[in-house]
Amino acid sequence: MSIEKKDRIYQFLEPHLKEMIFDELSYKYLEKAGLMDILADVPVPLRKDELNKITTLSIARSMAFVIGCDPAFKYKDNYVAYILRMFDKRFAEALIADGVDGAAKNDFDYACIQFRAAMLIDPENVNAYYCYGRACKDAYEMGEDEDFVGRFKAESLEAFEVATIKDPTHAEAHYFLGYGYLNMGLYIKAKLTWDEFMKLSDNEEMKKEIAERLDQLKEPVEIEKAYNLVLAGKFEEGIAGLENYKDGQYSHWWPLWYYLGAAYAGLERDEEAVEAFQKVIKLSPSNAEAIEALAGLYEKLGDSEKQQKYEKKLEVVKANAEADRKLKEEMEAQPATALN
Repeated sequence: MSIEKKDRIYQFLEPHLKEMIFDELSYKYLEKAGLMDILADVPVPLRKDELNKITTLSIARSMAFVIGCDPAFKYKDNYVAYILRMFDKRFAEALIADGVDGAAKNDFDYACIQFRAAMLIDPENVNAYYCYGRACKDAYEMGEDEDFVGRFKAESLEAFEVATIKDPTHAEAHYFLGYGYLNMGLYIKAKLTWDEFMKLSDNEEMKKEIAERLDQLKEPVEIEKAYNLVLAGKFEEGIAGLENYKDGQYSHWWPLWYYLGAAYAGLERDEEAVEAFQKVIKLSPSNAEAIEALAGLYEKLGDSEKQQKYEKKLEVVKANAEADRKLKEEMEAQPATALN
C-alpha cells in the first residue's frame, strides 16, 4: 500500500496541518545532538499549543502528525530518519495506541493520521494497516458525502488487503476484507476471503455470522462467474449462467442485464441485446455504457430515430457527469485556498 503515491484522503486530512508552525533548529543544537545530516536547513513542525514545552518527543510526535496528514510531504524522509534515530520502530506502536484512542472517541481523522504515520515509520507493522482499515471503515460508515465515502471505502479495502498479505494468519483482517469485497460486489473474492477466515478464526460467534453470509453468497458467486465468462468472450456459457436469474430476486441487478446485453450483442442477437440494455437504463438511468450500446445497436438495426435519441441522451449524461466533476474539483480546492 503506497499512500505516498496514491493518497485518496489527503484532502480531508490536510486542513489539520494548520495546527502546526514550522521553524528550523539551530546549527549549534543540531551539531550537539548529531542531527546535522538529517535536519540541517529542514523546517521542523511544532504544535502551536506546545511552543513552551518543546522536547525531543514533542518534535517527533509533530513530525509524525505532519507525515500522517501528508505522506508525500517534502521532508518526510528527514522526519522518519529523525524519529528512528531518536527512538526506533517501536515509536509506531505508540502512534497506533494513540490512533486507537482517537477512533474510540470517533475522531477518525486523528486516528487515520496516527495510523498512516505508523505505516511510514514501520512499514511491516501489520497492526498499523489493520487499524487504519478499521478507522477508514468506521469513518465512511458515518459519512454522508458520496466522494468521502468512496475514498475512505477504497482506503479501507486496500489496508485490509495489505494486512492479509503481510500476515496471512490475521483472521480479523480477513473478516473485514470479506465485507469490503462484498460491498464492492466482488462476491467471489468475498467468498474466498471468508473461507480463509473460517479456517483461521477461533471466534465461534463471528464464524456463525460468516457461515450465514457464505450461504447467502452462493447465487451471487454463480452470477459473478457468469459475468466473468462474458468478459472472457465466452458468450454462450455466460448467457447460460445469467439467464437462470432473469426472473428471480436478482432481476433488479442492472449488471445482470448489462452483461446479458453484452453477451447477446457479441452473438449478434441484437433484438435481445436491445431489450437487455433497455432494462439496464430502467434500473440505472444514467448508465453511459448501456446508453452508448443502445445507440450503436439502433444504428446497426437501421433505426436512425432511436439512434439519435440515445446519442443525445448520452451527450446529456456525459455533460452532467463533467459538470459534477468540475463542481467537486471547485469544492475540493476551497479549503486549500482558505488555508493560504
